[in-house]
Amino acid sequence: MQETPGAPQSERRGWFEERAPQIREFKFTLYLLRQSPLVIVGFGLIGLFIVVAIFAPWLAPHGAEERFWQMPQRPPSWQFPFGTDTTGGDIFSRVIWAARLDLAIALTVVISAIIIGSILGAVSGFLGRAFDEILMRITDVFLAFPALILAMAVAAALGRNLTNLTIALIVVWWPTYARLIRGQVLAEKEKLYVDAARAVGAKPTRIIFRHVLPNAIFPIIVQATLDLGGVILTAAGLSFIGFGAGAGVAEWGLMIADGRSYLFQSPWIATFPGLAILFSSLGLNLVGDGLRDVLDPRLRR
Repeated sequence: MQETPGAPQSERRGWFEERAPQIREFKFTLYLLRQSPLVIVGFGLIGLFIVVAIFAPWLAPHGAEERFWQMPQRPPSWQFPFGTDTTGGDIFSRVIWAARLDLAIALTVVISAIIIGSILGAVSGFLGRAFDEILMRITDVFLAFPALILAMAVAAALGRNLTNLTIALIVVWWPTYARLIRGQVLAEKEKLYVDAARAVGAKPTRIIFRHVLPNAIFPIIVQATLDLGGVILTAAGLSFIGFGAGAGVAEWGLMIADGRSYLFQSPWIATFPGLAILFSSLGLNLVGDGLRDVLDPRLRR
């Protein structure tokens, strides 16, 4: 009876002792990330845009659809820090609301592409044979086209709205993760722990999702961080040329398209949405490069 109260503490101590190498590795990773000023800047930029997206209803002085019809194309001022557009919309407020939309699109696309590509790539690499051959030829077809061109073709076939824009980007991005995971699985399935799992009678699905995929997570994290910036740029490009968000929607690419005819008379209309795209993509790429350097065993050493 006297030993019972100490049992949970002993169990917790045992849990931490078992995972001590992983904990030390995680702390060392954080230490390496803190040593890079560019990574810190990247995290700062990403954090800023995340905060802006989450708290948009409180940070934006006006609604995304609110218009001041009597004050179109006003230059930046205390009342309108980024000026107004051709319809009298507050660009500062619209840039803030667009951050929520563009980041939501990027996260949806990358997460969906990871799920689809990881499942198909893991099954292809582990089972091989005909399924692997067919999947690799399909990914070859998708990867043969530039991302923007292929997304534009899919979006044009589906129609102009945000849902179809998101679907088009998922179609473009999943083959990258399928190939990445397939390569990781081909390397992992030859290791001893996979043979041990097979020896005890574990099913292929359990081996793939319980043992192999967790060991391939780090390349996915790096690729996803870099792809988030790419998705933001591609989504903005599609909206700019008329294949994305509908008229009047607060979206960075569409806002630039609305201001392209007034670059000399009212340059602020396109400048501030363009800066938002620039700094959000820059932050994601800085973090992605830092993670790649830290998680690559050769560079880490």
